[in-house]
Amino acid sequence: FCMDVRSEPFRMKIEREGNYETFGCAGFFGLPISVHNYHTGQVRDCCPVLIKPCYQVFEEPASEKPERMIHHQKGRSFLKMCHRVYQDLKYNFATPFALVEAIGLWCGLWMAIRTFMPIRSVKFRQAIQEKVMPTIATLLRMDIPLRNQIVYAESVLRIIGLTKNFSRLVVLCGHGSHTENNPYASALDCGACGGNHGGSNGKVLAAILNSYEVRTALAEKGIAIPDNTLFVGAEHNTTTDEVILDDLGEVNSPHKEIAETLKAGFIKAGIANNQYRCTTFGLDTSPSNAKNHVFKRSSDWAEVRPEWGLARNAAFIIGPRSLTKDLNLDGRCFLHSYEWEKDEQGVSLESILTASMVVAQSINAQYFFSTLNTMTYGSGSKITHNITGQFGIMQGNSSDLMQGLPLQLVNATDDHCYHEPMRLQVIVYAPRSKIDRIVEKHAVLQNLIFNHWIIFVAIDPQVSKPYRLIAKAEWVVNRQ
Repeated sequence: FCMDVRSEPFRMKIEREGNYETFGCAGFFGLPISVHNYHTGQVRDCCPVLIKPCYQVFEEPASEKPERMIHHQKGRSFLKMCHRVYQDLKYNFATPFALVEAIGLWCGLWMAIRTFMPIRSVKFRQAIQEKVMPTIATLLRMDIPLRNQIVYAESVLRIIGLTKNFSRLVVLCGHGSHTENNPYASALDCGACGGNHGGSNGKVLAAILNSYEVRTALAEKGIAIPDNTLFVGAEHNTTTDEVILDDLGEVNSPHKEIAETLKAGFIKAGIANNQYRCTTFGLDTSPSNAKNHVFKRSSDWAEVRPEWGLARNAAFIIGPRSLTKDLNLDGRCFLHSYEWEKDEQGVSLESILTASMVVAQSINAQYFFSTLNTMTYGSGSKITHNITGQFGIMQGNSSDLMQGLPLQLVNATDDHCYHEPMRLQVIVYAPRSKIDRIVEKHAVLQNLIFNHWIIFVAIDPQVSKPYRLIAKAEWVVNRQ
């Protein structure tokens, strides 16, 4: 799973559903890629904004029935034409009033349906779209050279410590949100994927790790993946807690049986997480009502708080899952898997601290300042937002462009905060000497730690005590 704080409670619940082991890492899975979506035609940079994508990944139609392909292509062209004509008429200075006169009645009817029957309106729209443009299976075509595929595959496996004891099915689960009428939708998506959905990254890495050439090279590097191990991508919808596994295709029955069992476990874990999340909203937590509540929040175009996002994030924990597996962290911690014994040179820890931790700190700071002063550092209330020029947000019709997060993502009410503004506490399970060498090399870490933007604690496995880093190579016993 992604190291995202919303993955933590879900990981705990899926682990209770069977003999499952979970790992956490940055949700882009170390792949600096741009993904060309076949169905929408959009191109997304699915990597952190600090990284420029190096490679292109294209979704291409798999072998489908010719008539279904023709139906899909015609439907896609028709929908694109309708969207383009509507946008041209809406944003042309001479035609908006005529557009309202022409289709105002039908738009009013659709607005009423979306307002009073949000769930049905989403299902109806999806059914119409499927009728006009049926979904087709896609395959991936990537321009990543084999040598780089090997590097990325080895890097991810070593960073999280998954180098042996592979199960027969390994799921690489990205995440994203699905909401209506939400100009802040990207704030609920994967930060490691540049505010985009992370399912594509999981699918790409699964294809790389299923490659015979990659596995052969990894075996020479000491990572022997069994022939009967299958990697598969997935995506966790953080707004509804649904997990969609990619199609396994033509694989043998044992893998399909495992996948069906896992899907059932995902459904149970999703309902349990629905109940947990409804408690944070003060809603009915019975299984059926909880599921309906979260689906309605994602479908309602008038909903100002479809989910809490990463609110209340407080800590970034770097270590093996055994440290946190029996703890209820209440969805407040980024969890990144790491085993210091397998990282003799400290390469994996250096990558985590200089990349993943920096992303987590920037997210923490975003929530910190948006809560501290919502109008100055955030963007005020969603209720009076005005989307301006399709590139920014104003309050009403006479404000500066707003920055940061809206009130509803950090406050439970107008007067009571839900997010607790606090500096990120970073907890690393590794020897202090190894950490000292890394901090000494990187100015970004020195700035964050010694200027007190983060609270940096190491649990030294050699003495089983927590120490706080306060100055260069200077540690004190952490008694909090």
